[in-house]
Amino acid sequence: METAIISGKGGTGKSSVAAAFAALAEEVVVADCDVDAANLYILFHPENIEHRSFTGSREAVIDDTICDGCGLCVDYCRFDALSMAAGHAIVLGVFCDGCGLCARVCPQHAIEMEENCESTLCSGNFRYGQLVYGRLAPGEENSGKLVSMVREKARQHARDRRMNNIIIDGPPGIGCPVIASITGVDQVVIVTEPSKSGMLDLKRIWSLCKSLRLPAYVLINKYDLHIAQSKEIEAFCKANGIRLAGRISFDPIIVDAMVHCKTVTEWVPGSGIVSEIKTAYRKIFQETL
Repeated sequence: METAIISGKGGTGKSSVAAAFAALAEEVVVADCDVDAANLYILFHPENIEHRSFTGSREAVIDDTICDGCGLCVDYCRFDALSMAAGHAIVLGVFCDGCGLCARVCPQHAIEMEENCESTLCSGNFRYGQLVYGRLAPGEENSGKLVSMVREKARQHARDRRMNNIIIDGPPGIGCPVIASITGVDQVVIVTEPSKSGMLDLKRIWSLCKSLRLPAYVLINKYDLHIAQSKEIEAFCKANGIRLAGRISFDPIIVDAMVHCKTVTEWVPGSGIVSEIKTAYRKIFQETL
């Protein structure tokens, strides 16, 4: 079973919930699909990590021995990724979109498009199973493609080790990486928080899940910070037939757990917040079996 933990916005506690669920599952493949800011490896310290290069884009490279400084490429570039210096064109890499137009218009054929292979796909074993994650280099594109590769690697580990559960820690928002993270999963868990922005983004991510016909749960994190807003979220779920997985209280102990590179279920196993997480876990993973 593939379960994606997602949120309409950042900062809801999605990764903390995903990590706690992984610890409760005990034998699981975890796919950290937030490739722009993967962080579960910090908590889980995977071993025997396998690294695989990922080509996210191309970048223009200029041969100074051929370039005659005509500036035609600078004139044509609509991304301001080219400039003139010391009589030659230079590439401002972070702005280069990899379109290749400069290489096509260069009369001296001094520009080549080279693949950028700085991003990586990583996988390794950790204390509860296998962890797969992607690390997209700054400024790189095709995050959705890297997410798809992370998911496929996670499925491969699940098949090879005969593990039944894959937990996906998805990126925030509703963009391409999120769509790549949730398409075809068995169920999604939307982690939200009791705030105006949390409510608005919950509606957006629910609309996306509904369009993809994905069974969804909603989990309200830090619900006691604004009881009235939490009740509004519950009313929205009831009106739209969304199953409520549970409510998790605000507790600074989660920060203490992360500081010590532990999930909250490992750090304070007998606490009230862990009891709330376990209740939500049972409803999501055991009642659906």
